[in-house]
Amino acid sequence: MREIQYREAIREAIIEEMDRDRKVFLIGEDIGVYGGAFKAYKGLLDKYGPDRVISTPISEAAIIGAGIGAALTGYRPIVEIMFIDFATLAMDQIANQAAKIHFMSGGSLNVPLVIRTQGGVGKGLATQHSQSLEAWFYHIPGLKVVMPSTSYDVKGLLKTAVRDNSPVMFIEHKMIYPVKGAVPEEEYTIPFGKADIKRKGEDVTIFAY
Repeated sequence: MREIQYREAIREAIIEEMDRDRKVFLIGEDIGVYGGAFKAYKGLLDKYGPDRVISTPISEAAIIGAGIGAALTGYRPIVEIMFIDFATLAMDQIANQAAKIHFMSGGSLNVPLVIRTQGGVGKGLATQHSQSLEAWFYHIPGLKVVMPSTSYDVKGLLKTAVRDNSPVMFIEHKMIYPVKGAVPEEEYTIPFGKADIKRKGEDVTIFAY
């Protein structure tokens, strides 16, 4: 099986979903000409144009708010928050709006929104760019949280996230974008809520994320 970088698996998932469904589009800071801070969007502006790869001003609240509005009208936006630290600037939109609208509407409205972001330490990017805040988001009812650790997982789970009708907080670790892993060439998805059992045994059970 071929091996590709984590960031390349992300890009493949996005291309496959944008080709499959014209309602999928990208929105975030520096995702167009620059290709994203970690180059996961490289070449996508040329491929899909500025109507589907939308670079925004620096306003996380506005970015998430625009994504919520688009999701409510039938689109499936993939919204980028460049560093998870700055999700704090959009916590009302994430925690009180995106995560709650389905329930506050009595189930009549869905918010098929993917918030791609990354966290963790390792690049010397200082305190406002190095936090691991995933535990915060685990506690928000209505929000799904995904943290892929391999190229295989990130592609399959991102495709599932895009197709899900709930808002998904999709968190990647900044140190593994260049790491290579085995990824099939044929299409696949990975379901949410199913453990990846690395090795079966009888004596010890170890859970990790």
